[in-house]
Amino acid sequence: MNIVMNVFNFFIDAGPTVMLPVIITIIGMIFGLKISRAFKSGLTLGIGFAGIKLILDFMTTNVGPAAKAMVDRTGVQLDALDVGWGSIAAVTWASPIIALLIFAILIVNIIMLILKRTQTLDVDIWNYHHMAIVGVMVYFVTKNVALGVGASVVMAVVTFKLSDWSQPLVEDFFGIPGVSLPTVSALSSLVIAWPLNWLLDRIPLFRNSTFTIKDAQKYLGFFGDSMIMGGVIGIAIGFLAGYDIKAVLQLGVSMSAVLVLIPKMTSLFMEGLMPISDAAQKWSQKKFKGRRLFIGLDAAVVVGNPDVITTALIIIPLTIATALVLPGNRVLPFADLAVVPFRVAMVVALTRGNLLKNIIIGLVVTASLLWCGSATSPILTEIAKQVGIDLGSSSMLISSFAATSMIQSYLVFLAFTYNPLIGIPVLLLAFGGVWYFFEGIKKINRESVVEQH
Repeated sequence: MNIVMNVFNFFIDAGPTVMLPVIITIIGMIFGLKISRAFKSGLTLGIGFAGIKLILDFMTTNVGPAAKAMVDRTGVQLDALDVGWGSIAAVTWASPIIALLIFAILIVNIIMLILKRTQTLDVDIWNYHHMAIVGVMVYFVTKNVALGVGASVVMAVVTFKLSDWSQPLVEDFFGIPGVSLPTVSALSSLVIAWPLNWLLDRIPLFRNSTFTIKDAQKYLGFFGDSMIMGGVIGIAIGFLAGYDIKAVLQLGVSMSAVLVLIPKMTSLFMEGLMPISDAAQKWSQKKFKGRRLFIGLDAAVVVGNPDVITTALIIIPLTIATALVLPGNRVLPFADLAVVPFRVAMVVALTRGNLLKNIIIGLVVTASLLWCGSATSPILTEIAKQVGIDLGSSSMLISSFAATSMIQSYLVFLAFTYNPLIGIPVLLLAFGGVWYFFEGIKKINRESVVEQH
């Protein structure tokens, strides 16, 4: 036992760039990959983490002081820098309990499939980090492994059920049959969008709106490029910080570089995990023959939809404006502005492209991201420091539009950290009610409609 603990502690002390390749290699071999291919996948992830760390260090060195100067000069208290979902994913995969959380999520999916409580076969192992980060943060706050694992398990159950319930949207609107999207960053918006869309449908102005996506597309284009967006944001921050013109331009170029480089580094994570996902898919298909399953894929398969992109390009500047005026917000939107399409994709499908409803729902979703991100930014910052990310001496906090900034992730985190004896039962009862609505009441309504015809 001592030997096992010594080996475990050795890899923890060696840091995430060493620990990640080991964890991923083991997972790959369990799913049947050859050790050489599994190790290459793990090494690719380690390289991706090293790249993310370098970019994050670069970003905090450049934007951190500028953001602080902007806050001091303008009085706008936005002291939590949005460092992007990729950085948060890197923090998640570097956690000492990540292997435990990943296996727990995988086992939950398998058990639910066996018990026929989900149709989603989630082979998108990369995006397990959205479910795992909640467990990581709960563990950090409570120092209780069981609570950390429990939080990720609840996140998994919620995610697989949301995937099942939203699958008709993926099939009908995006035209992708047999696929569901268990990507928390895309599903999270539906928690707000479903009830809000029901409410807006009761208001003639929104229900009968004829303002279409095509009406808006002609006004957008050049400024939708992430490179340009980064430059504009950097220049704006530089001016508000009181920098001279040379420093303003340097900051603009630096921010353009960050928004271009972060996706390239995070693509290494997906490249490394792709063989693992493929092996997991083959393994699962062998175990569940004869069932109609939805293959759970990354929401990236739908965010290229023109209606989604156009809606996102409208929401992005409104997100920045909202951050400046929203009471209680501390988050300075930056890196995750590039992934706003993920946050609005399922909203667009739900409203069937009703642009006016998309904007209203999108702004409410944005406000929730900013509030929840503000509330949990101190915890996220401390976790990042613990896994070896140097945040400099600017005293800036970090946040993103991922992790516990997303509404269901925040609610699960809150239930497991704030008086768990009360919070967890309340959360489970509330989710049980939602489950009954979707699979009980809605099923009865569908059957009655069929009988009438």
